[in-house]
Amino acid sequence: MTGDVMALPTGDAFEPGHATHAGMTMGVEEEYLLVDPVSHRVVSGAGDAVRHAEAALGDMVTTELGQCQVEAQTPPCTEAAELRRQIGRMRASVADAAGAAGASAIACGTAPLDGAAPLRVTGLPRYLSQSDTYRGLVAEHFICAVHVHIGIPDPERAVLVSNHLRPWIPVLSALMANSPYFAGRDTGYASWRRMLWGRWPVSGPPPYFPSLEDHDRLVDALSDSGALVDRRSLFWDIRPSTRYPTLEVRVADVPMTAEESVLFATLVRGLAVTALHAVARGDPGPPLSPDLLRAGCWRAARDGLHGQCMDPVTGGVTETGAVVDALERHIGPALEETGDRRLAGTGLRRLRAAGTGADRQRAAFRRRGRLTDVVHLLAAQTPAGDLG
Repeated sequence: MTGDVMALPTGDAFEPGHATHAGMTMGVEEEYLLVDPVSHRVVSGAGDAVRHAEAALGDMVTTELGQCQVEAQTPPCTEAAELRRQIGRMRASVADAAGAAGASAIACGTAPLDGAAPLRVTGLPRYLSQSDTYRGLVAEHFICAVHVHIGIPDPERAVLVSNHLRPWIPVLSALMANSPYFAGRDTGYASWRRMLWGRWPVSGPPPYFPSLEDHDRLVDALSDSGALVDRRSLFWDIRPSTRYPTLEVRVADVPMTAEESVLFATLVRGLAVTALHAVARGDPGPPLSPDLLRAGCWRAARDGLHGQCMDPVTGGVTETGAVVDALERHIGPALEETGDRRLAGTGLRRLRAAGTGADRQRAAFRRRGRLTDVVHLLAAQTPAGDLG
């Protein structure tokens, strides 16, 4: 199917008298790669960088699976402006800490120059257990994502909201695509991270769950199968958080700039607010075929904002720009409710004009044909860049 995206009901989700969600919290976790400032290849200095960053960020910064990865998170925020300040502070602190450890921090979905040699795993019990269980998958895990936490304390409701968010995974992935290069080559994809991550046993779009009981039953079975090291190894794109009273949305590459992370978080919150109103009306959400959804995610990972994308209603394909327009219409009332309408609209226009992170990486490469220029761009944009 091509053409306009099928219309989605929005207006009746916001009838007078319904509870509002203007104060719904959102928090952001970002993962970064550490690279040598001269060779631009990844370096294993996460332990030192985290120790330096803890002076500013405390326990909001930590190591990750690879010794070349740092993860940091914001506190929960209700206002987009505050989230922007927190992400800016977080990125600046990580960049400074990386510099103190003799490295640069880059926000990129994959390592542009690395990936052929096995990842050096951080020596903590959980990560060593993952290495033992997942083996070669860990060896190539030079990837970084952004995770958005939306404050939904009720796990049952969080699962029902997930059903409504599933169809939008492809376009969200396309908007934030930021990993065209891996191991020294152009992969031909806008988000190669998504393809690498999709090989893990429990990853990609979550199933459609009629209830929390159905969700928990499947998770128990997956755990019994040995596919999970622990509940935190449930790597679906959307999941009730195992650590916080939130719904965690994990669909996207870590964006190149803080501005994009804020945009992404506001879009996710807009979808969650829209879904909460639908759940309150008894709308179970569209049970979109998991195979169609997985195919849609593949197409989005390959093409980014260029070409076609999955229609969130029919599962067919249509112009990606039309799906972005449909997303903005679908969550428009929710964005009004949260006060993010202008920010999201402006952010989407700026992103479409500037191109995704993948587009900007390729533009940097085309100037001289050097991947080191791509890494240099990422290192410059990570702490202080924007789409302007």
